[in-house]
Amino acid sequence: MLRRTKIVATLGPATSSPEAIERLILAGADVMRLNFSHGEASDHADRARLVRELSAKHGRHVALLGDLQGPKIRIARFADKKVTLKKGQIFTLDSGLDKDAGTVERVGIDYEALVNDSRPGDILLLDDGRLELEVQSVEGDQVITRVVIGGELSNNKGINRKGGGLSAKALTDKDKEDIKLAAEIGVDYVAVSFPRDASDMHEARALLEATGSTAGLVAKIERAETVADDEILDDVIRASEVVMVARGDLAVEIGDATLVGVQKHIIARARALNKIVITATQMMESMINSPMPTRAEVSDVANAVMDYTDAVMLSAETAAGDYPTEAVEAMARIIIGAELHPITHKSKHRIYEEFQQIDEAIALSAMYAANHLQGVKAIICMSETGLTPRLMSRIRSPLPIYAMSRRADTQFRVALYRGVQTIPFYADQLPPEEINQRAVDELIQREAVKDGDRVIITKGDYLNAQGGTNTMKIITVGQKVS
Repeated sequence: MLRRTKIVATLGPATSSPEAIERLILAGADVMRLNFSHGEASDHADRARLVRELSAKHGRHVALLGDLQGPKIRIARFADKKVTLKKGQIFTLDSGLDKDAGTVERVGIDYEALVNDSRPGDILLLDDGRLELEVQSVEGDQVITRVVIGGELSNNKGINRKGGGLSAKALTDKDKEDIKLAAEIGVDYVAVSFPRDASDMHEARALLEATGSTAGLVAKIERAETVADDEILDDVIRASEVVMVARGDLAVEIGDATLVGVQKHIIARARALNKIVITATQMMESMINSPMPTRAEVSDVANAVMDYTDAVMLSAETAAGDYPTEAVEAMARIIIGAELHPITHKSKHRIYEEFQQIDEAIALSAMYAANHLQGVKAIICMSETGLTPRLMSRIRSPLPIYAMSRRADTQFRVALYRGVQTIPFYADQLPPEEINQRAVDELIQREAVKDGDRVIITKGDYLNAQGGTNTMKIITVGQKVS
């Protein structure tokens, strides 16, 4: 069975060698994530080069995603590396303290604006919410807190405020340099961490376009204020090509109890607005140290698939885990199992809405025809930019969409789209009367279709033109095609 939901795998120390990256590709990774929070520029450049070389070796288009670090909202460091905080004790976050002189009573902060952001009664969450501090007062450079939930606290742990609202800008100076790096190594997507609203995405796009890059933008949804207002959320989605449900910091800010509902809402809004969506963070966390996922992790991945996320992501599981290849293989098995469920085959996407563009009408009409006409085995979409296959991929369907394009950037871009496979196809080099037949022949050679099967083809009257899709044709394999 052809897997429709895509897998994003993060590269890191455990997957830096050519052999390790090749195993991930063969296991089924569709997108490789370069985490700019760690490693040197040369590390990322080397990994990107290897992904391109090894995916080409195996006849695949594996996309590259460069993930910006975002603001470092963290405590500084302790003189003894770590301390244990007890419930009820007073603990001070001190922006004036030496960054390496933390004690059990106080610690410095890298995010010095926390002093201005904090108010008595605020709840500060440290180390992904494992420790909880209530602000008692703000005095000069110090935020005085009382420990509500204690525990061990070590160097450089992250700080969140319950309910969100910290003023840190989404794009730091490091991020701006990393956007240039992303362009230099030719990534297909750039992920922006902690965007507050659409303006952060617009700023990132201007910086990216200034480099000459055409990479798509990924908005990592991880601030409480972004999901508290549907208008803000929708504006962020519209300003991006992709959104990521970044469940780590998001869960800390909004609370575990509301995370699942918010995740489903983000996925639904992204699909309604015809954008791609990735579900991420701790999807198979136990596989960092175990060759098998837990049943809860199986359910987590399967539920995201049934909600029709485009992709599911592995982070430390492949970047630093003991079983990176096994994690990808396990995720692929779970996806295929979940995609057998009938809920993933039926769609009511925009069934009661009017369409604004001709290519949009053709894309969605083709998918509804494919889902309801007996005998259709595949959809061929000839595309210059990847827009039409993206629109098609918003429709729930068990059928493969084959994006045929002459452009390499489009072939890599669609690697993230659910249900879309890419085939290099140079229609501009063929006589017009042979194009449809040659496209069908490509599928026959891949044993994707056989005589008697039906195939739907979409294309434009003017090939290689952006936004020109205006034709849908249904053909039977084995009959003369014009």
